[in-house]
Amino acid sequence: MLIVAIDTDNLQVAEELVDKLVSVVKIFKVGSQLFTACGPQVLQMITQKGAQVFLDLKFHDIPHTVSHAVEAACRYNPLMLTIHTLGGSQMLRAAVAGRNHAGSSTKLLGVTILTSLDKGQLEEIGLSASVNEEVLCLAQMAQGAGLDGVVASPQEAGLLRPSLGKDFIIVCPGIRPSGPMDDDQRRTMQAKNAIAAGADYLVVGRPITQSPDPLAAANKILEEIV
Repeated sequence: MLIVAIDTDNLQVAEELVDKLVSVVKIFKVGSQLFTACGPQVLQMITQKGAQVFLDLKFHDIPHTVSHAVEAACRYNPLMLTIHTLGGSQMLRAAVAGRNHAGSSTKLLGVTILTSLDKGQLEEIGLSASVNEEVLCLAQMAQGAGLDGVVASPQEAGLLRPSLGKDFIIVCPGIRPSGPMDDDQRRTMQAKNAIAAGADYLVVGRPITQSPDPLAAANKILEEIV
């Protein structure tokens, strides 16, 4: 299923994008840029238009703080909410407790290794294992802590699916059309290949939102994954 990332700090621009795409796109990602600029108002705008929200705030703090942050975020009933797995299993379990205390059905996803990072950058921050090894370790920890799924690059989806089982959600950003793109995503893949590898949801931002015709760009990706 396609998720479109709305990476802007302008509510009007965000609403115009939703209006253009909501006929074919039913989930929109709200990240830190848009939520910091516009707050809960943007979540309400999306839901009022009949779509769902993937709230990608990547909570990463002490367990007590994350638990209360998750509980607060769940009041807006996002479809999915992200937690950074590098915060450790105790923090992840606290996130689950916060969601459960809110009585919410929001799915909690653990962010593994950002798609902008490669082996060299992992070594720079003191992680000596390969990208695949780090992602698998973090994903297994997230599953053990009670999360519903993970966010990982499409290049790791094929590794994660057999290890985590068919019911564990895998969300893949870093989806790119064929041909070169000048951006900061490193571990990327085309949509049809990501689905074949085991992804449940694909997050696409700039290839759609910066296209001269966002609806046509979204439809092109949807045609790939049907």
